[in-house]
Amino acid sequence: MWMRGGTSKGGYFLAQDLPADTAVRDAFLLRVMGSPDPRQIDGLGGADPLTAKVAVVSKSDRDDADVDYLFLQVFVDQAIVTDAQNCGNILAGVGPFAIERGLVAASGDETDVRIFMVNTGQIATARVPTPNGKVSYVGKAKIDGVPGSSSSIPVTFADTAGSSCGSLLPSGNVVDVIDGVEVTLIDNGMPVVIMRASDMGITGTESREELEANAELRAKLESIRLQAGPLMNLGDVKEKSVPKMTMVSAATNGGALSTRTFIPHRCHASIGVLGAVSVATAAVLPGSPAAAVANVESGERITLSVEHPIGEMTVILNMEADGQVGTAALLRTARKLFDGEVFVHPNE
Repeated sequence: MWMRGGTSKGGYFLAQDLPADTAVRDAFLLRVMGSPDPRQIDGLGGADPLTAKVAVVSKSDRDDADVDYLFLQVFVDQAIVTDAQNCGNILAGVGPFAIERGLVAASGDETDVRIFMVNTGQIATARVPTPNGKVSYVGKAKIDGVPGSSSSIPVTFADTAGSSCGSLLPSGNVVDVIDGVEVTLIDNGMPVVIMRASDMGITGTESREELEANAELRAKLESIRLQAGPLMNLGDVKEKSVPKMTMVSAATNGGALSTRTFIPHRCHASIGVLGAVSVATAAVLPGSPAAAVANVESGERITLSVEHPIGEMTVILNMEADGQVGTAALLRTARKLFDGEVFVHPNE
């Protein structure tokens, strides 16, 4: 099944329908997407990392989850398939997919689907509209980066701190300095390196195209990223899709702060769901580059509008008594695009 999840789209597969051998599975998925090729002309990929994604879903044996979800990022121009990260956008389609495929029974007008994120070992709960026992994709919810409106799928995350890196601040510091630039190395669902846009020689208001054409900026970002990898317990990240690189600046449209994110070598059209959670968490850490530019209110429940190139993403942080972030919730939408067969001929 091909679905849009949040601001991404890709293939959703039942685990039982894919080859059990990882190498064979990855070769199959590369053929499905048409990688490696900048246009992905010989496959279903959309010539962008945001449209070359895969969800592998199965019924869960866990008491605290209904389904298991493995996310795989298929590279566009390299023969790489990686499970080194989560994807909160593709996650938005997992609940509807699970109900469509009969892994979870619809219950009432809304059905909660508890999803175990295999990549990082965390649980997310998606609330899926199921009037008359069927998934509905029609509604009035809107998210930036997607035209029109769809039904609302709120997703709540818990225990995401250290999902890939072992702790919220894997280096043990709110601020580290790499290549003379102050950075926050953080993982609250997605490993992200956060720095001030001004420290990278940009304003933070540039378009995606402008930033991708800035060779000096990209070289600086990659140098910092490669050094951040070991500090974040990610090892050598040269061929990994994490950590993401987010440059922050003051908000320009009434939000909490503005972002420009490389994922890691292309500039994101918006910002990833879990990346937004990590950035929002950094914004409430005193002394961090994000906190320095952010406009954030205090309280037990903090709502932050994280601006990105094509709009904003609202993150709701539920704070603990000790000032730490407890759970985070976001509003997403999803849509089933088609359901059928993909033909994968041997690559001679």
